[in-house]
Amino acid sequence: MAIERTLSIIKPDATNRNLTGKINAKFEEAGLRIVAQKRIHLTKEQAGKFYAVHAERPFYDELCEFMASAPVVAQVLEGEGAIAKNREVMGATNPADAEAGTIRAEFAESVGENSVHGSDAPETAAEEISFFFAGIEIVG
Repeated sequence: MAIERTLSIIKPDATNRNLTGKINAKFEEAGLRIVAQKRIHLTKEQAGKFYAVHAERPFYDELCEFMASAPVVAQVLEGEGAIAKNREVMGATNPADAEAGTIRAEFAESVGENSVHGSDAPETAAEEISFFFAGIEIVG
């Protein structure tokens, strides 16, 4: 399997509860390396640009409000099959459906406040990483 990079965001519900270290430990235990990281407070407009793909969906405004409600931790994870591995470690979007031991099973509060975001494909990962990071900020 190829070495990949993927974007991970630790969302406001998790940063508000000081779960960044516990969540990152799960990524690292799964063999993913954090090669870039920053804590930022998105504006609603920035969140809207990031989630523009969902602009026509009924949850879009609520999602943008939520993502701008408190700081997030944006990071780049690297490893073999990093995109799939990250999604496996995150668990199902609905925490009620997430497997035991996954981030969402342990930390998510609801479908909307599900603690983490992760890229879903190589093309998406490249776009999402470049939204938050310049190449010089990624140190593998």
